[in-house]
Amino acid sequence: MSSDDEGLTGRGRVTVFAMFGTVFGYATHHLDERRIGDVAVIGPLTPGVEWPRLWQMARSCGRPTAKDTELAQWILTQATRAFVCGSDRIAHFPDRGWKLEPGGKRVSFETTYANRDQLRTGNLTVEGLTPDHTAERPTLYTA
Repeated sequence: MSSDDEGLTGRGRVTVFAMFGTVFGYATHHLDERRIGDVAVIGPLTPGVEWPRLWQMARSCGRPTAKDTELAQWILTQATRAFVCGSDRIAHFPDRGWKLEPGGKRVSFETTYANRDQLRTGNLTVEGLTPDHTAERPTLYTA
């Protein structure tokens, strides 16, 4: 786990989903020419919400003794659930530009988890989203 001083820019599949009312984006980044999407990129898209909110949700929903790697797995599981099952999915774009701002958090998994080697979280922007895509959603649950 480390703090992330560098940002990241990419283009590819982006899933937009809601969790506890907040809207997040989930994209993948490739570390080499194989383009296997070994890095999960997840961040809030709702205006005014900062990336630590994602980790706060994981802490609220996870085991009280969970370390960052386990919390990162919980975060990646939620994004994967939205991508695969469509649960709380707002939109899915097969080819969209995105940017992860510097200063987020990076966690490397000891072994591949949900087909990803690491998770990078931070404040995320995605090209072409409308206010309707990113607006906070009503929710029955809070975390």
